[in-house]
Amino acid sequence: MIEGLLDGPAHELAAAVRDGRVRAAEVAEAALRRAAKAKEAHGSFLVLSPETARAQAADVDRRIASGEPLPLAGVPLAVKDNINVAGLPTTAGSRILAGFASADDATCVARLVAGGCVVVGKTSCDEFGMGSSNENGAWGPVRNPWDPTRVPGGSSGGSAAAVAARAVPLAIGTDTGGSVRQPAALCGLVGVKPTYGRVPRYGLVAFASSLDQAGPLARTVRDAALALSAMSGPDPRDSTSLQGAPPDLLSGLERGAEGLRVGVLAEAEGAEGGLHRDVAAAFRRTADLLRAAGAAVAPVSVPRVALAIPVYYLVATAEASSNLSRFDGVRYGARQGEGDLGELYRASRSRGFGPEVKRRILLGTFALSAGYHDAYYGRAQKVRGLLARDFSEAFLACDAILCPTSPEPAFPLGSKTGDPLSMYLADVFTVPASLAGLPAVSVPVGLSSEGLPIGMQLVGTAGSEPTLLALARAVEKASGAAADRPPGAVR
Repeated sequence: MIEGLLDGPAHELAAAVRDGRVRAAEVAEAALRRAAKAKEAHGSFLVLSPETARAQAADVDRRIASGEPLPLAGVPLAVKDNINVAGLPTTAGSRILAGFASADDATCVARLVAGGCVVVGKTSCDEFGMGSSNENGAWGPVRNPWDPTRVPGGSSGGSAAAVAARAVPLAIGTDTGGSVRQPAALCGLVGVKPTYGRVPRYGLVAFASSLDQAGPLARTVRDAALALSAMSGPDPRDSTSLQGAPPDLLSGLERGAEGLRVGVLAEAEGAEGGLHRDVAAAFRRTADLLRAAGAAVAPVSVPRVALAIPVYYLVATAEASSNLSRFDGVRYGARQGEGDLGELYRASRSRGFGPEVKRRILLGTFALSAGYHDAYYGRAQKVRGLLARDFSEAFLACDAILCPTSPEPAFPLGSKTGDPLSMYLADVFTVPASLAGLPAVSVPVGLSSEGLPIGMQLVGTAGSEPTLLALARAVEKASGAAADRPPGAVR
């Protein structure tokens, strides 16, 4: 019974624990066994947490016995390694944080645990969240459970691979420019980037503070909505968190697409690098599914979406340059080398940071340097504002915008590591919503001719998560893609 529950949706597993059909402690042991197999098979986990999981599962069983209603009772949870979990390592995939253990839980983790989740381990990620393939982590790449020669996407690829492989039914990642949505698409999952500020950032290792958001990775839209509901709400420890009660994400989940207006992004077909033919076909098919479900579907334009990649790689790298300056071997980070302060800084950062992180720090430092700040960072921020205006104008004609999540299915390991620009273009459809602070959902819509998952993205206005999730649920029901199971699933 437990094995079947781990294969299925998180909300069904939670119902079984609440009803007393299975104990959270039994589920935790089964999930720990599966997580160990996934760690070996795909490199999805960096560290397992049996002591934490057993203690949390025992607490869930006590709370259930006392009659406490827990929406996520006993649900095993995987946490990306740039999100703090008390007592566990947080390395953000970087050698410069080797040996660091968190003193407390990130707000999003604490809220999920309060809702009944059980943390079974920390998952691999691209170093400091910088990557689109999960090949940039200090402890090696993650392999996609659908095809171990392919990437799982990044930077939350470990979390995505863990859920896709059926090790856990739920995981959380962070999304700065697409790092939840893109791996969700490449691994056949639902991934949500909420409205900026919807989920507090306390306990997240900062990459780009005006962009970073935690979000859920799940196998069904309902599970993603449950997790996001638990994670959302204001937090006095994060001044950027949205005030007021978050919207109800569950009551309207089955409302369908009837009466809603969906804009099909006109710029998608002409995106730089082009669309893979299977993705293009799935894009058209998804628009047809929404039309058949009762939505009014028509083309819509966001003219400056083509500028999103260069804008993002100026804004994000500039913020990374500022945020990562604290890792110097003195204030934070593993200390390397001897000699004067300058030599200590050089040694600590040279040995601690990987190549992609160094590249982005250099780009950001240049963009912020005297004489170049206005020409690069300042101009990028202005274009960012114009992009947000483009979205606002587009939403006068529609309630949500449909576009691919990724321009292609999962690509082979190593195929883009020598070409940073090609790698950056993997985020061409996810970066725009991040820059504008808008919510977006990636939902699986089927498989490519090679048997690899394809995801489509729905982007909405700030605060429109209920509408996006209802549309995603309509797509999920019509496509049947939630039933697809990867060959690399563990048991």
